[in-house]
Amino acid sequence: MGIKEINQYIKERGHLIADGATGTNFFEMGLESGTPPEIWNIENPKKVTKNHLNFINSGANIILTNTFGANKYRLALHDMEEKVFEINFKGAEIAKASASRSGQDILIAGSIGPTGELLHPMGKLSGQDMIECFYQQAEALSKGGVDIIWIETMSAAEELKSAIIAAKKVKKPIFCTCSFDSHGKTMMGLEPIDLVSLAESFYPDVIGYGANCGIGTAELIGTLICLARERKNKSMHIIAKANCGMPELKNGQAKYKETPKHMSMYANYAKKIGATIIGGCCGTEPEHTKEIKNNIKDYLDSNIEIDSITNELGNMSSGNISLIKSLPRKVRRENKRRRIRL
Repeated sequence: MGIKEINQYIKERGHLIADGATGTNFFEMGLESGTPPEIWNIENPKKVTKNHLNFINSGANIILTNTFGANKYRLALHDMEEKVFEINFKGAEIAKASASRSGQDILIAGSIGPTGELLHPMGKLSGQDMIECFYQQAEALSKGGVDIIWIETMSAAEELKSAIIAAKKVKKPIFCTCSFDSHGKTMMGLEPIDLVSLAESFYPDVIGYGANCGIGTAELIGTLICLARERKNKSMHIIAKANCGMPELKNGQAKYKETPKHMSMYANYAKKIGATIIGGCCGTEPEHTKEIKNNIKDYLDSNIEIDSITNELGNMSSGNISLIKSLPRKVRRENKRRRIRL
C-alpha cells in the first residue's frame, strides 16, 4: 500500500488496531531466555505464524514483523550478524503469509528497533554506520513484502534520524515511535515535542509517530497528550502502543499485570486524545487485543481529566505532568477548549 491507500484504509475504519507483544508470547511458547526471538523466523516459523494469527484473529489490523532486534549489531551478540538479510526477509515473508492465510486485509509493518550502540563521540558508531545498518534491515523487509517500515522504541534523536534516512531509501511509508520513561522523556532526554519536530520534518516519508513500550499506560497517555497538542501536521497519524503495565516477578518469570479491561480503558483514552493507531507492547496478549477491538469507541469530543486517567490507569509521574503543564500557551488554550483538566 502507498500513502494514499494507507490513509484511506485508516479513514474508512476511524482507527487501526495494532498487535501486541512478540517476546512475551514467545516465552509462553517455549523461547528460552537469552535466545534472540528473531532467530525463530528461521528455526521456528510455525510459532511466529501462530503469534501473528492469534493477534489477527483477535482484531489486529496491523502486525509487526518479528525483526525488532534483527540489525547487525544486536545479532553480532549471538554471532549471527551474517544473517541480517535472511532473518528480516523471512520475518516479512512470514507476516505476509500469515495475513494472506487469515483472509483479512492486514497491514504488514516491518519492525526496526535500536542498535543498542551509541554514536560517536559517546560511542563507536558514526551516523553513516547507523544508516547503513538500518538500510540492511529496511531493504530486506521491503523485499520480503512489508507495507510500511515501523521504527520503534527509539530514544536518541540521531539514531531515529539515521533510521528514517535509511528507511526512505526503500520508498515505503514510515511510522516511528519512541519510548518515554517516568520523567516524560526518553532515556536519552528527548521530549515529546522533539519527536514531533523530527518526525514532521520528514513528512511525507514519515506519515505517523507516537509512543510505545515505556512504564505503563497512564504514563503513555500523558505522552500522547503532549504529542497531540504539539503537532502541527494534523494529517499525520498518532500511535499508541503501551506496555501491559509493569512486569512482576512470579516463579522466576516476569508477568505483566494489567487486565484486558484495563488495556481497553487505555485504548479509549488514546482514541479520545487523537490516536489513530492503537495497540499494545510488552506483555500484551491476544485477549488484550480482543478487548480493545470490541470496546474501543468513536468520540465526538474529548472530555479528558488527568484525575480520571490516574484513577483508572494508575499514577502519572510528576515529570510527565510537568511537561503537560509546560505546553505553550496556545496549546494550553486548546487543551482548555477540549476540556483536558490537570
